[in-house]
Amino acid sequence: MLKSIALFLILGPVLVVQALSAHAGEVTYTSQIKPLFESKCGVCHGQDAPEYRDFEKEKETYISLSKGPRMDSYPHIIFFIGWPDNGAIMRRLDDGKNTKDGKPGNMYQYLGSSEEERQKNLVLFKEWIGNWNLNKWLEVTKEEMNGLKVKY
Repeated sequence: MLKSIALFLILGPVLVVQALSAHAGEVTYTSQIKPLFESKCGVCHGQDAPEYRDFEKEKETYISLSKGPRMDSYPHIIFFIGWPDNGAIMRRLDDGKNTKDGKPGNMYQYLGSSEEERQKNLVLFKEWIGNWNLNKWLEVTKEEMNGLKVKY
């Protein structure tokens, strides 16, 4: 018993640090994506932005007001990753390295004020999403959908 306690006192803190380190590397919506989204995307896609269907009805009006569809919560953003608008976030944030024409998505420029910052933030989104796939709903496979992480 005394040996077990001594071993725990020696190894316990090491195990706790290892466990915390492993968890710290996991990208989640609440810890990394939400703050990043709020700082880079929230002005146009925040709480006062229209729901997707309303945006589609009056797209030109909202675009002229610099408003896109609402994405300021986990359920709202998942709409544009998984279903029903599969891959929309990925197509818009992509840096062009995954497209046939090499053009970045229309929202890539807003991921940061420099290419270095944009790439850093893109990597974070890619890690969070898991399967970075530009396919639309009818093109995506079950395996590709199963590759999504999007942890809350």
